Amino acid sequence: MHIGINTRFLLPTKMEGFGWYTYEICKRLVENHPDHDFVFFFDRPFDKKFIFGSNVEAVVISPPARHPFLFMYWFEIGIKKALKNHKIDLFFSPDGYLSLGSDIPQVGVIHDINFEHFPKDLPFSARTYLRYYFPRFARKAAHIITVSNYSKKDISETYGIDPDKISAIWNGASEVFKPIVEAEKESIRSKYTDGKPFFLFVGAIHPRKNVKRLIQAFAQFKEQTDNSTQLLIVGESLWKNFSDDLTLPESIKDSIRFTGHLTLDELAKVMGSAEILSYVPYFEGFGIPLVEAMRCGTPILAGDKTSLPEVAGNAAVYCDPFDMKDIAEKLELLATNDELKRSLSEKGLARSREFSWDIAAREVWDVLVKTYNK
Repeated sequence: MHIGINTRFLLPTKMEGFGWYTYEICKRLVENHPDHDFVFFFDRPFDKKFIFGSNVEAVVISPPARHPFLFMYWFEIGIKKALKNHKIDLFFSPDGYLSLGSDIPQVGVIHDINFEHFPKDLPFSARTYLRYYFPRFARKAAHIITVSNYSKKDISETYGIDPDKISAIWNGASEVFKPIVEAEKESIRSKYTDGKPFFLFVGAIHPRKNVKRLIQAFAQFKEQTDNSTQLLIVGESLWKNFSDDLTLPESIKDSIRFTGHLTLDELAKVMGSAEILSYVPYFEGFGIPLVEAMRCGTPILAGDKTSLPEVAGNAAVYCDPFDMKDIAEKLELLATNDELKRSLSEKGLARSREFSWDIAAREVWDVLVKTYNK
């Protein structure tokens, strides 16, 4: 096969969710199938570290596609033309965007459709584009991959897509996430929270991630206890000039720390040092931080909505993400119950073995082959 892949999220300086998904899956596709050829389509100059084998050709299609108008140009003109010129047999898009004008079979990964349920969480131009195009992408795709059974059901019911056309393939997590020794934990606490224990949030600062309500619940937790635990927030705003108002209550300003983006290695150390991962989005297609926490043996407080219970299983305490009081009570429960934390840690380490990028890449390849052979 001559397979074209949308690799516009493989960025040399900073990668987020789509980028890491693309990296983990595509690296394995290339390395595991040297008898097939791949064409990586970038939207800007690329780092050679992303050319995973001699069977990869890299093509840059300008301009960089980071705005709805540029999305339309890049996929409907640039990608359509490139698929034809490079004689592509099958187009694979890890972020779900497809070329509606191309007749070449296409497989898109639709991670979730949060914008259909909470459109006001996104800027006007982004939500307008997504709500117009993604139903069309779903119908255009020869096959859809998604990342949880929750998202499979949601896509099928919302867009009227035959569930047999959708494959749910769980994400994995990087092998850099693993338990760390106490001395290293002390070093991380000293670096980020003046030596104090901390709850951790990891993710984009975006309304559906529920960081504002988590902060309010943390403030209530601090008011009701004399606990010294801090809250460490790792991540950046997903949309410039559009995110929650995270004005901190005066009473807890000194107890909340923002790190911004961290390298993968540093994030793994922070994750392994946290008292708990406090991850309470009200909408999530999968939630990779849950798997990262489980790999580290870090106990989890998770929201009880959408895909999160499917992923964390018995390795988490759950709360209603819309109920600040419930979040605060669960924070206190985990802060004061060492036996519960030990149990969650053990269950998380065991459950983490069910999530693997190797398995995910094999299942993605099976979908690509079956789609090509239809």
